[in-house]
Amino acid sequence: MDPRGSRSPVLHCSAHQYTRVWIPDPDEVWRSAELTKDYKEGDKSLQLRLEDETIREYPIDVQSNQLPFLRNPDILVGENDLTALSYLHEPAVLHNLKVRFLESNHIYTYCGIVLVAINPYEQLPIYGQDVIYAYSGQNMGDMDPHIFAVAEEAYKQMARDEKNQSIIVSGESGAGKTVSAKYAMRYFATVGGSASDTNIEEKVLASSPIMEAIGNAKTTRNDNSSRFGKYIQIGFDKRYHIIGASMRTYLLEKSRVVFQADDERNYHIFYQLCAAASLPEFKELALTCAEDFFYASQGGDTSIEGVDDAEDFEKTRQAFTLLGVRESHQISIFKIIASILHLGNVEIQAERDGDSSSISPQDEHLSNFCQLLGVEHNQMQHWLCHRKLVTTSETYVKPMSLQQAVNARNALAKHIYAQLFGWIVGHVNKALHTSLKQHSFIGVLDIYGFETFEVNSFEQFCINYANEKLQQQFNSHVFKLEQEEYMKEQIPWTLIDFYDNQPCIDLIEAKLGILDLLDEECKVPKGTDQNWAQKLYDRHSGSQHFQKPRMSNTAFIVVHFADKVEYLSDGFLEKNRDTVYEEQINILKASKVQSLRSRRLEQDCPQPEPFISSACNSQCI
Repeated sequence: MDPRGSRSPVLHCSAHQYTRVWIPDPDEVWRSAELTKDYKEGDKSLQLRLEDETIREYPIDVQSNQLPFLRNPDILVGENDLTALSYLHEPAVLHNLKVRFLESNHIYTYCGIVLVAINPYEQLPIYGQDVIYAYSGQNMGDMDPHIFAVAEEAYKQMARDEKNQSIIVSGESGAGKTVSAKYAMRYFATVGGSASDTNIEEKVLASSPIMEAIGNAKTTRNDNSSRFGKYIQIGFDKRYHIIGASMRTYLLEKSRVVFQADDERNYHIFYQLCAAASLPEFKELALTCAEDFFYASQGGDTSIEGVDDAEDFEKTRQAFTLLGVRESHQISIFKIIASILHLGNVEIQAERDGDSSSISPQDEHLSNFCQLLGVEHNQMQHWLCHRKLVTTSETYVKPMSLQQAVNARNALAKHIYAQLFGWIVGHVNKALHTSLKQHSFIGVLDIYGFETFEVNSFEQFCINYANEKLQQQFNSHVFKLEQEEYMKEQIPWTLIDFYDNQPCIDLIEAKLGILDLLDEECKVPKGTDQNWAQKLYDRHSGSQHFQKPRMSNTAFIVVHFADKVEYLSDGFLEKNRDTVYEEQINILKASKVQSLRSRRLEQDCPQPEPFISSACNSQCI
């Protein structure tokens, strides 16, 4: 039976003694078992013997007639391509990967054109220059599965077929996507090294420590989790040498700047800078250890085992220098980072009336914030606690309550960081830009993995929505387009019945979907998270991809392609609005720090095409 042209095989309507099967298990997920007597259609149970010799009677639901999955012959187990298995289904895939990983220490396995990677959570000696050269020029199936084999296939197809390529790196949070993307770029930098003395390949690799410093953070799942998505497009000339690159970023998790959950950290750059605070050139930053700053210490422990923040900061500075970021610009960047930490420590006090708030003129952190950014102290002190209201007839100033002022301060901190992030991306793109004519390109997409935590909020919702869209691209590429090609060529073919996640995407993005209702509630003067949740219940209770938790009136469940995720509606409206008041922005516009005043540099640099394009061949990891 060919699994590529059929559904996952289960036990036949009649099966003989000694037939081996997989049965679900609450602890091990799947357990192997063997029939101890023949099974005939209509039997209400199977007589099984488990591998530990335990005898078990396995009941069969007569209604659904759901029978166990068949197990592959031992001779096939350990295959380096999952499509070579006789039976291709979840337990077969998991068992094959487990055997390859535990018995042979192989972390890579093919599944047709897809490379499946298991994160070993340790450094393996399989990524050196000698390994790169060993894979260079080889066909994908000639050597052991490897990220370099996928990279070589993309490079070869670009050269042979004159067709641009894309490598899509996907998987759940902590799976190792960012490291895989770095190895792919290292491969291209080695085999497609520039013919001139521009060192462009070194600059492409140098972008990684910078983007990790400003865009990666420790989460409960991963010590170096990408909190943004990036698509890097590497350009080649007619001889397939690297001539330049450009980067596009997606969905920076701005909320992390002002809030971290238990056992998590803010972006690495904050801790790197605090670790270097004692250096003489950083005296004016007025920084101390990370524990002293609210925006860096909410998660608890500010260190990561095995990570030297001071050493990593030196690598970040070296990368900036290699990319041509002048020392004065670097100091400006570090001033802005330090100013955000000080802003988080500004003490806002509630007034007795409960409707207004104030900041002491002697607040040292506000003084440091204003001094570092070169903005007017009295103005910032005033507008952190007040806002303008404009009506048709007049404009007047309204005081903000303590909570409103805190929200406004946090929104300002997120805005400053997002502007800085964009400015740095612009600098990176400027350093990687070339005036030479690009003949072809290879794109590498590294975006957030699917996430589900104890508490899931707006950030996880956006991340998982992006992953739904990626899964749709995967389905389209691997199933829909391939099958259409087979049918067009009139090749005998049994259509594969695969999971189509379009209904879930419609639930999120269609008219009156989750996002549409969220935007509408944000426009309502007294809109609340609870009212929005109630509208979701009323509108989508009949959807197969939407559920209301039994014990909550403020949470909702989305049945994603990867898992059911419960989202807490609290904070969705505030995060979606992300209101930054104009008066505060106007003060920043008068700043003496250039990167706060200037338009983002990436607006002046050419941007790559959108990461999903019908003109690209895609390799998947």
